[in-house]
Amino acid sequence: MPHRLQGIKRVRRSFLAWTVRGRYHAPVRTADFDYELPEGAIAQRARPRGTSRLLVLDRRTGTISHRRIAALPGLLRPGDLLLLNDTRVIPARLFARRPTGRRFEVFLLEAREGGVWEALLRPSARAREGERLDAGDGGVIVLRQRLGDGRWLVGGEPALTLERLERLGEAPLPPYIRRPEGAQPEDRDRYQTVFAARPGAVAAPTAGLHLTPELLGALRDRGVETVTVTLHVGIGTFRPVSAERPEDHRMHSERYEIGPAAARSIGRALAAGRRIVCVGTTTVRTLESALAAGGGVVRPGRLSTDLFIRPGYRFLGVGAMLTNFHLPRSTLLMLVSAFAGRERVLAAYREAIVRNYRLFSYGDAMLIV
Repeated sequence: MPHRLQGIKRVRRSFLAWTVRGRYHAPVRTADFDYELPEGAIAQRARPRGTSRLLVLDRRTGTISHRRIAALPGLLRPGDLLLLNDTRVIPARLFARRPTGRRFEVFLLEAREGGVWEALLRPSARAREGERLDAGDGGVIVLRQRLGDGRWLVGGEPALTLERLERLGEAPLPPYIRRPEGAQPEDRDRYQTVFAARPGAVAAPTAGLHLTPELLGALRDRGVETVTVTLHVGIGTFRPVSAERPEDHRMHSERYEIGPAAARSIGRALAAGRRIVCVGTTTVRTLESALAAGGGVVRPGRLSTDLFIRPGYRFLGVGAMLTNFHLPRSTLLMLVSAFAGRERVLAAYREAIVRNYRLFSYGDAMLIV
């Protein structure tokens, strides 16, 4: 009997250690992250930067309050570290035609070696490998190889450099922004944070879209330190979870980089017990991935992450989060639910919808403390 009790204790200790390391995820279903979404709640156009509404959720008590994003400095504490993603969105949506006039959308996903891009092609079924599509700028887009699920390897003549994309491409607005006229020139600026610096994203880190130079200045005056890291957001950010069980979902890998100065600042804040406030789910994944890779220490470098944060995950560094409202059944909603609790997050979403908050990329914000 004593041997059996010792065995049970060993199993319990092993289970607890597994949980503490963040590897155990509570059993949940994808359907647990569904909610009723009125079509009119999806923001189709951006409002002036810095004017969004802000729902504030206390994750410990479930208390909800309603503010404006301009109130953010007063909601944070002197000594907080605000973590920003300085990725820059590239004009990744292109259009090209066959000689017959048939129009194709080419949505660039990720640069590969040798000037080749992985891209989504629409329509894809009848496209042929080797086709040369007129890009409308005197050059062509070449369909090199079909990858499946609408994905292709494409090239360009001349090459699809960032300089050419700036002339040729459109802002890659997400698919739930449905406008008859499509993306407009003003989206080039508005679907970009004011601190964007490093090109490579095909979707914006949308929580950062709310911040203005004046608001960042007010945060610094408040005694909040701002630090930038880079995670190049991929199309996977919009990909719904179709598997019945979230653990069966395959996460899209994204590249991130943390510089030496940023790593030192984050390390000092963690050592001093200061709160790290992540602006967006991208900085959450960057910080948590870096801490996991470094054994609890953030080290500078370039890595990639396919970390899927869902309820049951034990956070290593995040103390608060500024985020937007996210799609039903999405990995982003699961991440936020892991941080604040699924029931409290969904209750906050229901209240936001009743109070006519604007949702998703061009919508309002949520601060979880």
